[in-house]
Amino acid sequence: MFKNYVKIAFRNLWRHRGFSLINICGLAIGLTCGFLILLYVGFELSYDRFHSKSNSIYRVVADIKTPTDLMEMSRPSCAVPPHLLKEFPEIISAVRVMNITLDVRNDRVKLKEKNAIAADSSFFNMFDFKLVQGDRSSILKEPFSIVVSQTTAKKYFGNENPIGKTLKIKNEDIDDRSFTVTGLMQDMPKNSHIHADMIISMTTYTQGVLTDLDDYWGTYDPSAYILVHSNTDPKYLESKFPEFLEKNIGESMREDKAYVSLFLEPLKEVYLHSPRGGTISGDMNSIYVFSIIAIFILLIACINFINLTTARSVERAKEVGVRKVIGAQKQQLALQFIGESIIIALLASIVSIVFIVLLLPTFNAISGKIISSSIFVNPAHLGILFFTAFAIGTLAGTYPAFVLSSFKPVHVLKGSFSTGKRGVVLRKGLVITQFTIAIALIIGTIIIYNQMHFMRNQELGFNKDQILVLETNISPAQKELKYNLDNLKGVLSTSLVSSVPGAYNNTAYSLMKNKDGEEQVANLDAFFIDYNFISQFGLDIVAGRSFSRDFATDSTEAMVVNEKTVELLGYSSPQEILGAHFSQWGKNGEVIGVVKDFHFRSLQQNIRPLTMTIAPDRTDLLAVTISAKNIEETLSAIQQKWEVVLPDDPFNFYFLDEAFDLQYRTQERFGNLFLCFAVLAILISCLGLLGLVAYSTLQRKREIGIRKVLGASVTKVVTLLSKEFITLVGIAFIIAAPLAWFIMKYWLEDFAYRIEIQWWMFAIAGISAVLIALVTVSFHAIKASVVNPVKSLRTE
Repeated sequence: MFKNYVKIAFRNLWRHRGFSLINICGLAIGLTCGFLILLYVGFELSYDRFHSKSNSIYRVVADIKTPTDLMEMSRPSCAVPPHLLKEFPEIISAVRVMNITLDVRNDRVKLKEKNAIAADSSFFNMFDFKLVQGDRSSILKEPFSIVVSQTTAKKYFGNENPIGKTLKIKNEDIDDRSFTVTGLMQDMPKNSHIHADMIISMTTYTQGVLTDLDDYWGTYDPSAYILVHSNTDPKYLESKFPEFLEKNIGESMREDKAYVSLFLEPLKEVYLHSPRGGTISGDMNSIYVFSIIAIFILLIACINFINLTTARSVERAKEVGVRKVIGAQKQQLALQFIGESIIIALLASIVSIVFIVLLLPTFNAISGKIISSSIFVNPAHLGILFFTAFAIGTLAGTYPAFVLSSFKPVHVLKGSFSTGKRGVVLRKGLVITQFTIAIALIIGTIIIYNQMHFMRNQELGFNKDQILVLETNISPAQKELKYNLDNLKGVLSTSLVSSVPGAYNNTAYSLMKNKDGEEQVANLDAFFIDYNFISQFGLDIVAGRSFSRDFATDSTEAMVVNEKTVELLGYSSPQEILGAHFSQWGKNGEVIGVVKDFHFRSLQQNIRPLTMTIAPDRTDLLAVTISAKNIEETLSAIQQKWEVVLPDDPFNFYFLDEAFDLQYRTQERFGNLFLCFAVLAILISCLGLLGLVAYSTLQRKREIGIRKVLGASVTKVVTLLSKEFITLVGIAFIIAAPLAWFIMKYWLEDFAYRIEIQWWMFAIAGISAVLIALVTVSFHAIKASVVNPVKSLRTE
């Protein structure tokens, strides 16, 4: 009997090839979308879970409360980890991880390595990053030792064994020293929030260049991780930290009025759940959004399956009647149709595998991550796919199976077949559900892209065009390079800076005189600049003046602030802050000017209070404004000057506008993925609508024939058939609009500067949905209306 069922199933599929193709492809597209989203969500949730001790590893973070604000730091002070290890027996080991940039060279190449870290010697004992060569417990013990990844080793040493070889390294702290390669590691997994191509020993700092780093209580630079005994209660351990801080820095906290608190974050929660972020961090909201989209798309695929299968019920009604007459039981017929449904679903899963193999590279590119190199890497993924297909086939085939198997043979064979009002209501309800989801996704896509356009075109308050940023090191040669470039054709202006808008910038504890004349403690964003920065970047002075070489004290005793700083200190106008005393990082003086607020960080964040001071010993970037003409020629000339002045340093540069836009890369990827899934959801919904139209035209075949005989035109017939479906889309829009508004309003709250949701966004989505539905409906409606009415009215 089973063999007979399978034979009949394939015979029916082949007889109705076009219909079967639509059914299989619709389900395959739904499975493909759901599976790709499953890969993405699974990858995001897998961060840092490959470490065998991950349940016992915690990141140590700090809160710093000043009289003006609260800073949630992802890093404690440098001295915290070693002192925690000494004072708390619950802690097995402590590791500091400091992100650094290195200028690296050997006889082969010279490169600037931005993906480098310094780490304590227990790094490889705490974390399960795989070593190819080297002793896990000792490779980072000695000063000036380095571990490199396999990819990095190939860059510098080719196919030679790197162990024991040396690299010349320098940065702002390390003065051109030779480092010995003591370890070779596999490239770090992509699903790690700690990521590096090079690791130098922390003893390079503690025993070499910054020998008192272990007792730096005011420098918040390295991230800190501790490994605790398995029976340790992290909350109980946290409760001991206030006493620990009071003992070590209590007096300093009271003097500075900056109160520090320490907390523990489980390693597994750092990437997705930490509000403090880190070098690499994810977005749990995106996980929720894509998970919901996956469920919706699979739901749409199931709805399609039901509608398309039911649409064929008229054609198979007589088959059911004949089978019942010759003795077939209702259960047997139901089992047969469910079996056919499962076969279609499994065929769809096979087609889905083909789609996934073809689309996975593109999906990786759009998401910006290697989510998976192949669907066949993990056999469990294939099992999940086939199980999902089987479940969908069973569930989606149940309703059509019982509808078909319940037909009365007497009525069917007489030709008076009808599926009943409940079936019609259900099918219309399913189409409304489909288009509600599709329209909501269209609205979401429109809002996302308008928000991205707004962020890219918002007035930033500074000039970012044609500015080339050279990554230099602080040295006399840096000043010489600046002088040479000032006299170069095609260079309009230059300035030395510690940071540029859109890049990481320092924060500095500062004492600033507020409106009441009191010294107010604040942790402020800080730019260290030269005399040209403000004019080069086009910042507007709203009170006082800019820095000038005409005033000798400007380099030692002057500060320029932004309007947010004025607001923070309680002044009612920018003019009032002029002359206010400040103390910051050993420099004392007065505020000489106020610049108009500008966006030196992403528009996702509010503008923060900012200070600017002249500090040539802290400026490691050279900003160069170049002419828009002959850019390639100017770049070549700049590189030639670089090679003469800094022959041992790699020539690294970027354009400011491109770098600033990189801040929005994550949101762009989110928008692109959202758009792709929205388009696919609409495509699947159209297939479902196509199924319902096919069903309706079959049901009303004779009615259409009679209308044509009585003189109805093709236009009137098409209008008649289209009207009810367009009504369904209209109902879907009424449901989708408030739903999409609520969800997207919540999404926009993540942006400090955002668009207002406008009525026209909903109008475009509604009109688009109606047009798409009209085109879909018209295909079958026109086909049915041009059929010869004699054929429609002929009886067998």
